[in-house]
Formats: sequence, structure tokens, C-alpha cells
Amino acid sequence: MTNTKYNKLIIQVSLQNFTFCVKNQVTDEITYFKSLPINSLASLENQLETIFNQNEMLHITYDDVLVLHDNNLNTFVPDAYFDEQNLGSYLQYNTKVFATDFFTHDDLELQKMKNVYVPYVAYNNFFIDQFGEFTYKHINTTLVEFALNETKNQEDVIVHAHISKDLFELVISQKGNLLLFNSFEIQTPEDFIYYILFSYEQLKLNPEKTPIQLFGTIEKNDSYFDIVYNYIRNVNICDAKVKTISFDNQTNDLQNHFILIHS
Repeated sequence: MTNTKYNKLIIQVSLQNFTFCVKNQVTDEITYFKSLPINSLASLENQLETIFNQNEMLHITYDDVLVLHDNNLNTFVPDAYFDEQNLGSYLQYNTKVFATDFFTHDDLELQKMKNVYVPYVAYNNFFIDQFGEFTYKHINTTLVEFALNETKNQEDVIVHAHISKDLFELVISQKGNLLLFNSFEIQTPEDFIYYILFSYEQLKLNPEKTPIQLFGTIEKNDSYFDIVYNYIRNVNICDAKVKTISFDNQTNDLQNHFILIHS
């Protein structure tokens, strides 16, 4: 088995997709990327076996393997209110939870809070057989850490909106402190701007002064960008700022996986 020294395998899993990339941890370059659909009505184990059989990059030995669980079954809890014995209670107001659900949490040490969530147990069980040891976390842990790091030296409030298919996450922060996090299902640009402006109103933010940073599946002058630009004065799209070594597969799609490539 080939050993790719200093390389990290990052896998993002959801009910719809299995996406992975290889990152050189010395040069910070993405050297491989691929995204594959998952059929939620078919056997996950059979699909994963097929994916691994057909992708030799998943059989290389890596210095580090990180799995990102991509769902909206999570909530952030300040350390002062956190009780590890009652993880499910934090999620019962956000989503339907069951006694059989498995709950876990990520520790955001610098921000003194936890991200409590429901991971995909079936994925983790499969990866244990494939990799032995690996690290897993919720994708919104990485998202919030990125946003808070971006604002840690900023006196003003900054809004980050991460857009993916039919869903977006909103992170509002100031001086590295989380003021609001929420996830919204959307079908239209009107849905998108409604939730943004509602959040501005709840925190008494002025759309004329408080900037918003957009990233994910959004581009300048598409309908989602245009509607935000109509209501908020300072709108920017975050540059992915990712270095890649030339490869043929799905290079354009890579730019839409902002969290994956920054993990």
C-alpha cells in the first residue's frame, strides 16, 4: 500500500453525497477531489463498498483521516451550560430526537463551547473497518471555527452565510464571539433574504452598515447574490483561496465545498 507522507484524507458525508479530497499538509494544496451521489433509499453499506472498490485513492495510507458529518442535527452549547450526560436534551427543541439516537459533541476550546450533534453511525462503523483510527466532527464545527477566526480581530459584527443545495447556515459573530448560529431550509432567493433580514432584525443590525460574507454554492450576479445585494449594502463572496495541483475530475465543483477544503 502506497504511503503518501504529509497527506490528509478529508471525507464529507451526508444522506445525498459522499465527497472526499486529499490535502498536502505541508503545501496546503488539494491534490485530489471527488464527489459522488448517495441513494438514500438503497443500502448504504453496499454503496460504500462500491465507492471504495472503485476509488484507489481511498486505499492509500494517510497521515490523517478526517470525516465531516454534514447534517443540520446540531446545536452549539456554551461550556457553562454543558452537561455531557444530557446531550439529547440540547437537540430536542431543534429537531426530532429518539431514545435510540447516538449523540456526541465537538469541543471548541477557544470559544468555550460545544457543538452537540447526531453523527451518521452507519458511516462511522464502515470507516472503522476501512481505516481503523480516524477523526470525525460535525461540518458546522469547522464552519463556525472558520467564521469566528475571521472576526477575532474585528470590532464590528460580521455575518457569514454558507449556502448549499436547499439549505444555508448563518453565523453572526463579533470579536471572535458567536452571537447567532442557525440553519435554514430554502427553496427560493426570497426564502434566503427573508431569513437573513429576520436575523438582522433580531440582533438589531443595520443592513446599511453590517457586512455579510457569502460562500458555498453562490456566485456574483446569480439570483441569490442579487437579492442580498438589493437589501444589504456591503456584500462579498469569500474567495476559497485554495491551491490545487492539476487534476481533471470535478475541479469546478471543488469551489462549492468551502468547508471541506478548509478542514
